[in-house]
Amino acid sequence: MESSHIQILDTTLRDGQQCPGAGMSFEKNIAYAKLMVELGIDVLEAGFPSASDLDFEIVNTIAMECASKDANTIISSLCQLREPQIDRTIEALLPAQKVERARLHVYVPGEPHLMEASLGKYAQNKPKIIEDTYALVTRAAKSGLEVEFTVEGYSRIGDNFDFATDLFRAAIQGGATIMNCPDTIGGACRLQGKDYFVENMRQHRDLMLAEFPEHALCWSAHCHNDYGLALDNSMNAVFSGVATQVEGCFNGIGERAGNVALEQCVMYIKHFGHYYDDKNPLFTKVKTENLQKVSDFIHQNMLPRQPHWPITGDNAARHTSGGHTNAVLANPLAYQPFDPKEVGKEITFVFGPMSGGNHAQATIQQAGYRCEDNEKAQIAQFIKTFYFERRKGITDEELIVAYKAFRSPIKAENFAYNKTSEGASLTIDGEFFTLPDGVTIKYEGQGSAMTALHKRIAEFMPGLCIENYQSQSIGKGVNALSEATIDISFGNKACYQGIASDQDIEISALKALVSAVNSAYIEINCKR
Repeated sequence: MESSHIQILDTTLRDGQQCPGAGMSFEKNIAYAKLMVELGIDVLEAGFPSASDLDFEIVNTIAMECASKDANTIISSLCQLREPQIDRTIEALLPAQKVERARLHVYVPGEPHLMEASLGKYAQNKPKIIEDTYALVTRAAKSGLEVEFTVEGYSRIGDNFDFATDLFRAAIQGGATIMNCPDTIGGACRLQGKDYFVENMRQHRDLMLAEFPEHALCWSAHCHNDYGLALDNSMNAVFSGVATQVEGCFNGIGERAGNVALEQCVMYIKHFGHYYDDKNPLFTKVKTENLQKVSDFIHQNMLPRQPHWPITGDNAARHTSGGHTNAVLANPLAYQPFDPKEVGKEITFVFGPMSGGNHAQATIQQAGYRCEDNEKAQIAQFIKTFYFERRKGITDEELIVAYKAFRSPIKAENFAYNKTSEGASLTIDGEFFTLPDGVTIKYEGQGSAMTALHKRIAEFMPGLCIENYQSQSIGKGVNALSEATIDISFGNKACYQGIASDQDIEISALKALVSAVNSAYIEINCKR
């Protein structure tokens, strides 16, 4: 492994699924593993095969599937320092072991209180734990598997520093090549000074390097996020020159407050790796353009992702503020720290109370409609008024609905018609083409209100024809609505449809005709 290559170990299928509510079906586990191969992840921790028969089958199937692919992803699996679990894990990983892409990850508690809670009387016999570490790591390594060894609770080893040294020594002598130093309870902080786990990692790395100079050892950081410091701690371990592997979960899922979010680690290293060494910058082999796809999979199948989640959240590349939108429209990276396309994402906008005319104009023009510079502010204000209670924003589709309402030549606020033996009249309150105060139409004989309205509209749009009219009842009883559907043609004979409902069958037909006419007018006169 190149010294500047930082390996990424994804434990979403193991630590991630230990998070309440995050478990997935057998099929989804396999689908996720395939995504990891596409992503180019270095190590996939596929599960804990000794936990159940199903977990064994998941790990074994993933090992089999990934072994058959032309990929470099190593399949890892976790177990405790117990012989039956070691053997069960070796069996589960056998398909990947045959192509030399299998890793057994074994752990033993090293933090004093955790040892007492987890190991009982066994915790009192440290020489025996060290002896078992050597024996069982040797057992795994001789089976042909790569071995990773973890001192659980490493960030709080305290007075057990020397014991941890003995554990690492025994593991290395047994054949382990990856030493993992986790902040198991997410309580580490660089303010701890000499007690900071990264400082202990450095000391253990130097001690083991002095004792085993011929061994190529990888030191790994596995950080939880209970104080929100998982990213800072993981990157401190990397940029201090100690860790060459980072372990975590995508979308930051995991036990309690979760693990470090791997998409954040990957982008951190990508964009800041040159600060470590500008001639030989740190890097990962993750195909970042697939990060959004992976994040969305977890969001849909494991746990929901917050909209403001860094890197892949829905709002991470979405803008609504007028000032921000104006700048982003001129320069897409004006308010973005990196190009969202790097992770497979596009910049989007949400029209809201703080949006302006440029935002409205861009959305309208993208939809293929006209919006001139001298009217964009007026249109934007109309849209805000149209959705005056929608403080959280509207979709692009809803914006176009409001735009069409703005452009509609007939803005009918009320219909009223009256019939007598001498004739009838129809009054429309609102705007009617060039008549800002509406219109009153008088007609004689047996003609209907719809016929009269059609004739009046034709004065402004000659050649408009009603091609079809249907009406049906929606619901039952005296409160049932009448739904009218009207198709019209105009000019090039294209057909435009209007649908409307009302308790009055006549008014439902009038509304449907107005809707069809407005659609025809906008499509003919307002397209770019």
